[in-house]
Amino acid sequence: MDIHSKPIQQRIDWVFEVANRHGADYRSPEAYLARERYLAEHPTAIAVLKCMDGRINIPVATNTPVGLLMPFRNLGGMFDLGWPHLGEMLAHHVQRMVSSGRRVLFLITYHYSKGDPKRGCAGFNYDTEAAIAHTYQIRRQVEHIFGGAHGTVYPLVCGFETDEDTLVIHGADGHKLDLCEIPTADRGTLAPKLAALLPDMPAQMRADLLPLLHGNLDRIEQVRAQNRRGERALDIEHREWMICLGRGFDFLHTPNLALIIGPYSPNLDVPIRTAASIIGANMAAGRIPSDGFLLLASVPYDEIGVDRARAELKSRFLSKFAADVIAADHPELAGKMAMRTTLLDWRSRRLEALSSET
Repeated sequence: MDIHSKPIQQRIDWVFEVANRHGADYRSPEAYLARERYLAEHPTAIAVLKCMDGRINIPVATNTPVGLLMPFRNLGGMFDLGWPHLGEMLAHHVQRMVSSGRRVLFLITYHYSKGDPKRGCAGFNYDTEAAIAHTYQIRRQVEHIFGGAHGTVYPLVCGFETDEDTLVIHGADGHKLDLCEIPTADRGTLAPKLAALLPDMPAQMRADLLPLLHGNLDRIEQVRAQNRRGERALDIEHREWMICLGRGFDFLHTPNLALIIGPYSPNLDVPIRTAASIIGANMAAGRIPSDGFLLLASVPYDEIGVDRARAELKSRFLSKFAADVIAADHPELAGKMAMRTTLLDWRSRRLEALSSET
């Protein structure tokens, strides 16, 4: 089913059905045991810093089980670890992983299109070199906080080519490993190529990165088959009809549904304005229906009581803040906006609706 073309209420109902199924699957004994087995075999904790662009879905692009990669999203993949909330969250995440004996790998990503620069990153005005320069700035900030020897925390710069969902791994010496150039039959060469490209990465971490690269080779082959059948044309263009603000959107594993904005930047209005502009452009171009779009706020909580109550206030604040920004800057869109304010029980991945105002 092409959900992008359905009336807005059907799309909203579909989103919550997907969230409910995802939560039920995540809580199932089989999924729990599969995650535990995977983490026992691949203990490195992997976090991904990426753009809010709905085409960038690293678990899908690497065939990685949902819930294992920790996502951080912002406009253009622009981050500054000096931002108070972001810096504290990353430090807390690293400390929690290290206290359980795990290393942490940060995938610091930029994205581009090899077929058309205008399908690249709007956050950097389609300037891929500027986006790459910014990822290296983030890498230096990670090293400043967690150390440059990379024994425990490794910041890895990665490109993501959206036409074929291809990963490009950057080495410390300027060399790159572009997975679109690796035939599927040569997947056995990835391990030595990775060792040569990243000699300072701990061996266990390289071994834990390798399944993502193998999964990406499978994904590239799948996308190329879709291209040959003419099934991919719409997926490489912007077709998002949701603005998601907050955290906990792992259930959105279908590409091109949502522009996902993490609550990290002190100038949170900037990515919200940009996301609203993209939604408006999608409507104007006929890529999505013009009957409405969804503003979905979500804040996760770990414990009932105080933690949940705090999350409720934060989710309501984010929802109202975004609605006010959109109403002020895009009044023509405000009348087409459906709002849903939610909480996410992080342990069970259960999405809880707080309100359903439109």
